[in-house]
Amino acid sequence: MRSPAAAFAWEFRHGHLWGLVGYVVVVGTVKLLIVGPGQPIKLDPPDGIAAAVVAPFSTVFMYLLAVFSFGLRGDLAARQSIYPARLFTLPVTTTALAGWPMLYGTAAMVGLWLVTMLLVQWPWGIGIPLLWPGLLAAVFLAWTQALMWTPYGLPGLRVIITVLWLAALDAVVIAAIHYEASDAMMVAFLAPQAPLAYLAARFAVARARRGEVPDWRDMFARLRHIARLLPRRRHPFFSPARAQLWLEWQQHGRSLPVWVAMVVPVELLVLFVPGNDTPAVIFLVLVCALLTPPFMARFAAAAISRSNPSVRDSYGVSPFLATRPLTTASLIAAKLKMMMWSTLAAWVVVLAAIAIALSMLGAWPLVIARAGEAVDAIGAGRVIVLGLLVFTGLLTATWKQLVQSLCIGLTGREWLIKGSVVLTLSFLVVIGPVIEWIRDNGDVQVALWDTWIWIPALLVAAKMSAAAWVATRLWRSRLLSDRALVTGAACWLVVVLALYGLLVWLVDTPLIPRHLLALIAILAIPLARLSAAPLALAWNRHR
Repeated sequence: MRSPAAAFAWEFRHGHLWGLVGYVVVVGTVKLLIVGPGQPIKLDPPDGIAAAVVAPFSTVFMYLLAVFSFGLRGDLAARQSIYPARLFTLPVTTTALAGWPMLYGTAAMVGLWLVTMLLVQWPWGIGIPLLWPGLLAAVFLAWTQALMWTPYGLPGLRVIITVLWLAALDAVVIAAIHYEASDAMMVAFLAPQAPLAYLAARFAVARARRGEVPDWRDMFARLRHIARLLPRRRHPFFSPARAQLWLEWQQHGRSLPVWVAMVVPVELLVLFVPGNDTPAVIFLVLVCALLTPPFMARFAAAAISRSNPSVRDSYGVSPFLATRPLTTASLIAAKLKMMMWSTLAAWVVVLAAIAIALSMLGAWPLVIARAGEAVDAIGAGRVIVLGLLVFTGLLTATWKQLVQSLCIGLTGREWLIKGSVVLTLSFLVVIGPVIEWIRDNGDVQVALWDTWIWIPALLVAAKMSAAAWVATRLWRSRLLSDRALVTGAACWLVVVLALYGLLVWLVDTPLIPRHLLALIAILAIPLARLSAAPLALAWNRHR
């Protein structure tokens, strides 16, 4: 590279440019196809804004936050800095190492806000602030970068400090909005934050580049013995599979719980803003908190699928992995177990955060009263089963978001992995406006009403065809034994039948045919993409 600017530009462009370009192109295409050029948009605010703008903006904002802070490339719970160590060898100053990622990240955040503002003002003509929301996004990213790149003296301290600092920043901004602070006052508060964050980031990168990682564990005399035992194993592993599971957890298992621990407290902080203690706001925030783990699992899956995150060919398989005394099926099993424990840890964080927030707010009587109303309406048995079904569904959805990316992420083909990211962002952008368009178009509603039953039937046919093809390939390649294939198919069938029985018991009405419930049960349980993970890893392992 001719300059540090070009080097860092290539670093971010090489992995993420097409996803951002696809976002802008798809948003513009959706407006032209659904609305038509020069025509007033049919999506009514505020629902139309939430569907067409807010959801895509939030998705891309979190994606940029993870990309420019290098959050997808390191262990967030570790003591050392997550700034990539390979970049420390570049012949550039520490100022450049800290400055260029922050500069490019600021430009990306400001550009994202300008695009979002254009999409809001162009169709609806709504007047929104020009400067301070984009400045807030840039400052939020800058402090995230500074806190992420700092070495810490205790494991997990990075998460705690980052959550508290960003939550305090959000609390000040929310309070300012509540008390109707002027745009000039918001800019005056946010503008000094950027240079302060840069100085903190430069100091953090300088320490990390010198290899300075403080160790404060000996300060806690009573916990000294436990602290020294946690990162070490005094006994050998019972099998290579157990060793692989431990390694997977050390590399990727804490990513999802850490991201959830950063996001959920900030969401729950909204409840403590004056005036937000109404039942509608409380339940809306709780729903958002409960949906956070499946949402964040989509981003964590990108890092978990990588086999070699510390080198340039991060999608490929390193010789260390390819030559391990483990079969491809054993490597996949270790990843699946790690994802299960990661999912459980993330939900422990969510439930604990919600319980603490409701206790501090004194909102438990409200939740209990709503549960009592549901019991009076449909019965205690159905409420308990429905609650367990919803919780199990959210838990399964989180794990499903992690495992379904394995068949793509483990292929090692960069074009396929990045193409899936573009398709995901495109779907998030398109789905909201399309739903609004269907709602406003009577002819389309009639056509869908007449043929809607064929949509899940076609999806089930495609899923079972793909599963049959994958099973055939697995049998021919001998990646899985005949017993494993039969056992896996039987377990999947048992889970589908159990879910179908629950749906029939809950939805006992002639208005919904039972064959539709069977189709829903088949589509809800992962099969084809999960089964294709050994094929993808074998393809990558032997390329």
